[in-house]
Amino acid sequence: MGISLALAGVLVMLLAVYDYGIRLCGVSAGPVESVRLDGDVVLGGLFPVHENGINGCGAFDKGGYQRLEAMVYALDRINNDDNLLPGIQIGAYILDTCSRDTYALEQTMEFVTSTITRIDLNAFTCPNGSVPAYQPPQPTVGVVGAAGSPVSTMVANILRLFKIPQVSYASTSPELSDKSRYDYFLRVVPPDTYQAQAMLDIVTALGWTYVSTVASAGNYGENGISTFRNLSRSTDICLTVMEVIPRDATDGTFDKLVKYLSTIEHARGVVTFASETDIRRLLAAVARANMTGHFIWIGSDDWGTKPNPVEGQEAVAEGSITLLPARIPDKGFDEYFTSLTPTNGSSRVWFQEYWERTFHCTFDVFETEKLDNPKLCTGEETFSDETYEQEGKISFVVDAVYAFAHALNRIQGELCNGSAGLCPEFMNVDGHSLLDILKNISFGGSTGTVRFNRDGDRPGSYQLYQFQKTESDDYRYVPIGTWVDKLSLNWTHVSWGGSDPDRIPESVCSLPCDINKGEKRKKRPGDECCWLCVNCESYQYLVDEWHCRNCTLGYQPRRDRRGCIEIPAEYLTWDSPWAIPPTLLAIIGIACTMFIIVIFVRFNNTPIIRASGRELCYVLLFGILATYMAVFTLIARPSTLTCCLRRMMLGLSVVISFSALYTKTNRVYRIFNSGKRSVRRPKYTSPRSQMVICFGLVSVQLVGATLWLAIDPPQAIKTFPSWHQAILECAVTDLSLVLSLSYAMVLIVMCTVYAFKTRKMPENFNEAKFIAFAMYTTCVVWVAFIPIYIGTSSTDYKIQQTLLCLCFIVSATVTLGCIFVPKIYIVMFAPQKNKKPSGTMMLNSRMRSTCGSIEGKPNGEMKAQTLSTSAAPVSNTTSSDFESRTPEEEATRF
Repeated sequence: MGISLALAGVLVMLLAVYDYGIRLCGVSAGPVESVRLDGDVVLGGLFPVHENGINGCGAFDKGGYQRLEAMVYALDRINNDDNLLPGIQIGAYILDTCSRDTYALEQTMEFVTSTITRIDLNAFTCPNGSVPAYQPPQPTVGVVGAAGSPVSTMVANILRLFKIPQVSYASTSPELSDKSRYDYFLRVVPPDTYQAQAMLDIVTALGWTYVSTVASAGNYGENGISTFRNLSRSTDICLTVMEVIPRDATDGTFDKLVKYLSTIEHARGVVTFASETDIRRLLAAVARANMTGHFIWIGSDDWGTKPNPVEGQEAVAEGSITLLPARIPDKGFDEYFTSLTPTNGSSRVWFQEYWERTFHCTFDVFETEKLDNPKLCTGEETFSDETYEQEGKISFVVDAVYAFAHALNRIQGELCNGSAGLCPEFMNVDGHSLLDILKNISFGGSTGTVRFNRDGDRPGSYQLYQFQKTESDDYRYVPIGTWVDKLSLNWTHVSWGGSDPDRIPESVCSLPCDINKGEKRKKRPGDECCWLCVNCESYQYLVDEWHCRNCTLGYQPRRDRRGCIEIPAEYLTWDSPWAIPPTLLAIIGIACTMFIIVIFVRFNNTPIIRASGRELCYVLLFGILATYMAVFTLIARPSTLTCCLRRMMLGLSVVISFSALYTKTNRVYRIFNSGKRSVRRPKYTSPRSQMVICFGLVSVQLVGATLWLAIDPPQAIKTFPSWHQAILECAVTDLSLVLSLSYAMVLIVMCTVYAFKTRKMPENFNEAKFIAFAMYTTCVVWVAFIPIYIGTSSTDYKIQQTLLCLCFIVSATVTLGCIFVPKIYIVMFAPQKNKKPSGTMMLNSRMRSTCGSIEGKPNGEMKAQTLSTSAAPVSNTTSSDFESRTPEEEATRF
């Protein structure tokens, strides 16, 4: 290696002398595109203004040009700072490296030619015999750059021969920390040793266990990936074979690389230590292979937040995580750069090219004729959020320039006795002295405190970014965390795109086991990175990825299978499809019942209402209303209160309804049946007596329900039909519920019997027929309900609850419709029938006169007369007579 460097030094010296000689004689060796700024001392600058092309410089690099302007911006600030190098102006000689190490080496010769100014000019003779006349360039005291580690490595080997200190703003290869080989090299960015650890921590945080690695050929890429692989050996992360992108890679090379990466189907994570040019071509190869969205990239700082690597390949790069040494964007640079125009920035040879690339136009009128959509630049275009974003290394460029400024300022203060301007001692300082001062400076820079350790490196501190698609369908780098000795990720800012942006993509050798199905991993024999998936039992949870354990009774595995949780109790909710229909029907029933009650109250004294037995009708309506309301106790969430209401209302509501019906049918039956045997009115047929009988019947159910509550207090309990289901229900068995309704069943049967007996009442007294129809229907409903309800006890509890609700609703609706709808129809739509005809008064008068004529007759004669007089009115009674009589009048008639 030493011999190689010596030979390289001799070659560079010969080339420099030759170049210097031809310039002395006025012969140009060809124009060198550069940016020159006059000054008392000159700093060199190396920036990737263009990409690395196949045979030279490639496409324009907007990020590299921003870095160039950052050096100009920093020098302007330094030269206008009275406290830093007073009286001294720093100039610059800035060159393009094209991200190519061999090209950068040629450019670096421009810096070292100034060292031959000590050569005797008399030793040169011009071909035309003229006297050499040449003003040698100012010596370059130091170089800011380069960007890529391969370029910096090549340049550092030459600069050290001429003792020119070099401060890089982006080169991070660990190899450059070797001071035995790169003793004049320093950097304001941390080496890749820290970066490799940060990338490994990212892979660990993402839960990846199998990743691919890709590196650019050279010190930066290969050493960076090697460091990453060495660090991963102490973890459970498995790596594929390292893929190296050769320097002369073609599109076919990248296509083969993508094809190989895709053969490892489930290793979606790819760690890259590659140049921005290689990243750009790699992403383009992925797009050609139609694998957009398959790979998730972890990119090194050479990718960083540059727009160039992802331009045109945004969809392929979406979700990528990149790193940059910790920095704070320089707001002053934003103001400076966005104020540049083709007029005030034309002194920079590449500025118009930057303008054309940014605004997609051209200053060449003839060029527009070759384009499909020609657009001529006006120079009046303005920067916006879409056209400008500060490049990630701008702050480091500023810090690198300031490092030289602070070192020169210390030299000025020590050698010039505090006087402003240049002094002879200052001009005699060599590169070695400047290097020693550079190593010991410390100042607050744009990226924090700048200082160098013994290896000329800066301590590791990184910012993490993710390339994401925004809501406006454009893409940008989003900060997602930091790394300072350890990783700190802000997961709320991490997004992976697609239909599930919060789900971390997996990168494994084998497909991940489905924990929702209770699968655990089982290692394949002889393979530490891959596994098989084996099902845990359905009642087990995963202790870890490799073991299962049983949950205790009443608990079930969590969704993530990482533990057990109490089984949530199920119950019929109001928004359930099983609850909505009965709820709506109950509400409609309540509304109809209230409407009928209002009509009854409004027309309380009309003949049709009076003839129906108003008191019992109100009781019946209250029972129907309670039956509808009982449906809500069945749907409500089981609790001590709702269970108590359920026990009381289910049986009591039905008993109230059918107690009223039983009392009514029994009274009618007794009235008409006794009229056939005696003219005396039956006992207990008055409204008051009927209400007492009705409430007596209701009190039986009320007492029974109260005793049931006292003996077996209501409570809500959980039952477990299966290991994964818990049902919250009232502590009542199906048999107990049926028994609680048994008294209501007895009343229904008795009502049906009396309805059947009174079915042949006179045509005009047709309420008995409506009652009979209602009771027949009710019996059918309840007879069908009991076996169905008990038979569905082993099925879904929601079905059973819904059946019970519908049974109550149907029962109440049938009673309401059959008994009250005819009356409401007459009251509302046939008021002519709701009148008491005069025929009733005539009949009653005739009855009284007939009965009066019997008085004083012999018994036998009276009996015959009674039969003859009683038959006459019956045969002469009209339909309206019965419709207008109240039950009390009927009783009087008989």
